[in-house]
Amino acid sequence: MPKLARRITDTSKKSFGMFARAAALGKAGEDLIHLELGKPIHDTPQPIKDAAIAALQGGMVHYGDLQGEPAFRAALAEKLGSFNRIDASPDEVIVTNGLTQASFAAIFALIDPGDEVILLEPYYPQHVGKIELAGGTAVTVPLDAADDFRIRSDWIEQAVTPRTKMIVLVNPCNPTGRVYSRQELEGLADVAIRHDLFVLSDEVYEYITFDGSEHVSIAALNGMRERTVSTFAFTKAYAMDGWRLGYIAADAKLIPALMKITSNEVTHVNTFIQYGGLAAVTGGMEAVSRMVDDDRVKRDTVVRALNQMPGVSCARPEGTIYAFADVSQTGRPSQVLAEDLLERARVVVEAGSFYGAAGEGHLRICFGSVSHEQLDEAMSRMSRFFNDLTG
Repeated sequence: MPKLARRITDTSKKSFGMFARAAALGKAGEDLIHLELGKPIHDTPQPIKDAAIAALQGGMVHYGDLQGEPAFRAALAEKLGSFNRIDASPDEVIVTNGLTQASFAAIFALIDPGDEVILLEPYYPQHVGKIELAGGTAVTVPLDAADDFRIRSDWIEQAVTPRTKMIVLVNPCNPTGRVYSRQELEGLADVAIRHDLFVLSDEVYEYITFDGSEHVSIAALNGMRERTVSTFAFTKAYAMDGWRLGYIAADAKLIPALMKITSNEVTHVNTFIQYGGLAAVTGGMEAVSRMVDDDRVKRDTVVRALNQMPGVSCARPEGTIYAFADVSQTGRPSQVLAEDLLERARVVVEAGSFYGAAGEGHLRICFGSVSHEQLDEAMSRMSRFFNDLTG
């Protein structure tokens, strides 16, 4: 048999974490509570569904604009200006198959073999795979849990070498739940500008913020518009994970390079679902606000319960649908704890080490993926587990 491409064989293997381990038990009919996947429990709001159905029935079933339907891109450009403070024209927007394709396109358009890409750790594992597939090298900058995983621009600076090409930012942050302050982002931006680096900004949780935390798009900061590829999706806030709908905002000079990747990869996104996205963008924020309010209640439930468990502490997430619980006081590795929770409590959570060494001593718990009743039951099971562990 001919050999596989080196881009496959030279890429480090990254599993699907605890989801893969839980799959066999789930097939066997075990009563599992899944808190490992960032899958919204809410249904897509009905007006969004209706718009997609109407487009489908109305004949929007043929090839469309390779960059995305013009009306949709116009609405996205307006949203970028009003919410993100990013001055982008419709021609500086590309509609993608979720944020996953958006970040893939950015990395493949901008990273050459041998280039280095800085990731803030704990990191989102998918970004590592894309960097390696492009022939680049992921360089991690571990953030400090004791400092609330705050961005330290001086630590980023120390990681910059002549080969550094890009910094990847996830804000609000999966897995830590941080919403980075303007001051933190300005420090990162200063490093990017002085060393002439690109920034790939993953903003899929932009609307899911709590307690007055302000989401700031780094492309809106001085000097960052031309060097930032901002990526977004309808996945989380609109509960549209199965729709696979996202978009890129980038400087006009970068659009042809990005389009060379997206158009060769998938031609363009399904035409009729873009009209669902158009309805989401233009339909107001009432449905999103209701879902975020529900996530806020679940967040409070989880944080309160975790902080009552022996050996466990948890800071209040500022955004996202994740709690990043500190379990270091148990003295056990996070992967071992995650596996024991699965086997003994039938609760599936993700080990902090899955997100890099800086995540060790933590468990990531998705509170947005289950009902209130399931969440209460999961916290009861976890409480019994940790009480038995330390008893």
